Amino acid sequence: QVQLVESGGGLVQPGGSLRLSCAASGSIFRGYTMGWYRQAPGKQRELVATISNGGSTNYADSVKGRFTISRDNAGMTVYLQMNSLKPEDTAVYYCASVGTYGPRYWGQGTQVTVSS
Repeated sequence: QVQLVESGGGLVQPGGSLRLSCAASGSIFRGYTMGWYRQAPGKQRELVATISNGGSTNYADSVKGRFTISRDNAGMTVYLQMNSLKPEDTAVYYCASVGTYGPRYWGQGTQVTVSS
C-alpha cells in the first residue's frame, strides 16, 4: 500500500520551532529521494527541501539556515525541523516521494500557521 502520512503541524509564534514527520510505506521510500513542499493560500505549491537516499540535501533559498531535512531509513520516516519560523512560512506542508521527473506520491498535508 502506497502511503505518506504527515504529522507535527500546528500554530506557532514567529521565531518558534516545529518538527514535521512523514511516515512512508517501504515501496515509495527505500532508494528514493524524499521531499517537503508547501502551498500557501492563493499560491502554487513550492519546493521546501529534498533529501536523497544517500543523505544529500537541497533547500529553497527562503528556508536555508532555518530548516533542516533528515531521514531515518530504518524507520522509513522523513523529518523537517523548522526553526526561526516566520509568518510567511504559513502553509500546508506536504511530504512527497520524488522520482526522476518530480514528485510521484503525496501525503495529505499538515497545516503550519505562524502567527502571534
